[in-house]
Amino acid sequence: MNELGKNSVSMVTIGEDGEGQRIDNYLLKRLKGVPKSHVYRILRKGEVRANKKRVDATYRLVLGDVLRIPPVQMARREPVSPQPVTARLASCTIFEDSALLVINKPSGMAVHGGSGISRGVIEQLRLERPELKFLELAHRLDRETSGVLLLAKKRSALVKLHEAMREGGMDKFYYTLVKGAWQDARRHVKLSLFKYLTADGERRVSVREDGQASHTIFTLQKRWQDFSLLEAELKTGRTHQIRVHLSHLGFPIAGDDKYGDFALNKELQRKGLKRMFLHAHKAVIQHPISGEQLTLEAPLPQELEKFLNSLDKQSNAETI
Repeated sequence: MNELGKNSVSMVTIGEDGEGQRIDNYLLKRLKGVPKSHVYRILRKGEVRANKKRVDATYRLVLGDVLRIPPVQMARREPVSPQPVTARLASCTIFEDSALLVINKPSGMAVHGGSGISRGVIEQLRLERPELKFLELAHRLDRETSGVLLLAKKRSALVKLHEAMREGGMDKFYYTLVKGAWQDARRHVKLSLFKYLTADGERRVSVREDGQASHTIFTLQKRWQDFSLLEAELKTGRTHQIRVHLSHLGFPIAGDDKYGDFALNKELQRKGLKRMFLHAHKAVIQHPISGEQLTLEAPLPQELEKFLNSLDKQSNAETI
């Protein structure tokens, strides 16, 4: 088989990684460096064929389809230097089989590149694991949030995972440290969330009646004089949901640079907490292929554990 679309006509047989995709999205992903307008032009002109027949941009690929792709001019790329061993994500693996890859995402790393970030988790893993023909994020975590992150190694697994998440079939649990003395042992918070952009074009979320329905269950784990450790269970998966719910209730997350107490954050940095205290510590979901129930856990990062220990030394903690 020819190298895809480089200097001559390529004949590509569609495998599981392309099954069900629209042909335009398939080509855009694989002909990186080719202008989008050119990809749509060769589709319109009938230069791309599926099983020797013309197809339009909306055609969905079927397993075993044979695509004819004309030669295209690829943009020149500088070789990518491999990441140093210390930055590799391989050591963060929690679980892996033929369908799933689950990692303990470090804080400070975006799940994908963009907005000035050249490389996120997905790009880094594709570099580290070139043998994987298909690898896609099943969900997202905020850049500063650490913890359990699921990726699919098969399109069929990705479809099943998305279906499970839409239907509430994935239980996600987070640990978070908040400012203030939280009183309820367990509390259901149902506040609608509205997404908007700031004047600088930054994404933000606020509590508004006309927003999307959102539900978080908070369970008190431990309490100090000025702080509380909570477990947050997401019943819906809205953008910044835990952060905005807690900030609105008057219990901002320690280290949150968007919705938190900025004066407190500066003080906490001096005391050793240099990140947001939000960690996805557990996810429970049925395996997308076998149906087996998986409980995926990521231990609290060392820097967060160390900060909790410092709180224990400063004052008497009340464990719930």
